[in-house]
Amino acid sequence: MTTIQSMAIKSLYEQDFYEWLQTNINLLRERNFADIDLENILEELESMGRSEKNALKSNLRILLMHLLKYKYQPEKRTNSWVYTIIEHRIRLGDTFTTSPSLYRFFEEIFNESYQNARKLAAGETGLSINEFPPESPFTVEEVLNTDFLPSDKN
Repeated sequence: MTTIQSMAIKSLYEQDFYEWLQTNINLLRERNFADIDLENILEELESMGRSEKNALKSNLRILLMHLLKYKYQPEKRTNSWVYTIIEHRIRLGDTFTTSPSLYRFFEEIFNESYQNARKLAAGETGLSINEFPPESPFTVEEVLNTDFLPSDKN
């Protein structure tokens, strides 16, 4: 492939992402490493890693918030809360199935995510943030346990 053709492949990145992707996949399959758009491929791979981490963080935060609401507002429990708890456990399970190494990241961000979940739960419930303990009342194992639902606050 000429330099002009290589430049055309790089310009596809901005013009037609899917075509750029397919072109680079074909070049990789052909082992034509000289013509792939390495710079943008690396950028996309890094972005994929960030996206996976951000999705994990978001799912954990939502799950923790709903576990807090379930525990600290038992009189307002709804099937929707249970559904959300189940859904986000499934999402986390799917993440750990496809990317087991992200479990370490999950453990690293657990406490930070809990603090954010406290803020979200306080904002959504109208309860003071002090109603929710400063440390998670749930273990990592409980959070991921598909059969666990917290008991009332006492």
